[in-house]
Amino acid sequence: MYGVVTRNEQELSWPEFDRGFYEMKDVTGRATEPVDGAVNMISAFGDNAAAEGDPSIVARNEAGEPATREQPYFDWDYICPTYEPYREGVLEMVASAAEAHEDVRLDDVGFPREGYCRCERCEERFADSPHDDREVWREAVIEEFVAEARELVPGDLYLTLYPDPYPGHLESRSGIDPDALAAHVDEFVVPLYDTAYGTTYWLETIASGFVDRLETPFSIELYAVNVDVDDLIHATEVAGEYGEAVLYGYDASNARAALRRMRADEREGESHP
Repeated sequence: MYGVVTRNEQELSWPEFDRGFYEMKDVTGRATEPVDGAVNMISAFGDNAAAEGDPSIVARNEAGEPATREQPYFDWDYICPTYEPYREGVLEMVASAAEAHEDVRLDDVGFPREGYCRCERCEERFADSPHDDREVWREAVIEEFVAEARELVPGDLYLTLYPDPYPGHLESRSGIDPDALAAHVDEFVVPLYDTAYGTTYWLETIASGFVDRLETPFSIELYAVNVDVDDLIHATEVAGEYGEAVLYGYDASNARAALRRMRADEREGESHP
């Protein structure tokens, strides 16, 4: 099974793809109306525009450093997951997306990385919580958000995972416990992005790790922009051995070319008595 992840509505109907994911809200903060007939995808806590508009809602570490692009290890800005007005706004988007199509995908769920968030609000909430362990508390915060989203989605809820299957890493990095979220999520999506896919041993290693790590089904998302078609085909063949589906990000034309060539090669290989 193959799917496309796109910002272009017309590509969702291309017959080569079995699934269509439409980026309704991305990490820049750009948001559009949901699309009928597609799985609308929402960046939950990645939001540059919201962070620029109100820096006080950005996640911070113990030293007070914000989780923004100014730091060397962030590609976008992260909103604190305990800031209720923002959470409510994201959940309103989820409800709107679910009205357009019964399935919804959540992106950028979780805390930005280890050590976040230590803002005053998080410090107070942790102190008032029944948890003695901060990591356990973070996991509870994220599970509560995902559970609230689940209540709004009548169909399948997809959730993107950071591509690190090593035991304990998702929990310590993002506050995501896949085993706990399995009660709310129908399918995880693991993005394994490269700009070339000249080698794929690392892709197989990570995908195999997620087979061992997850009980819930997962799909693998590949980056398709300017990737050589032969290399994209090879990556597809590897990913297809592990994921429920292979999804292609942000270049539907290149992905379509890869799928057409794959199917043509399969037809050429047929033999009949």
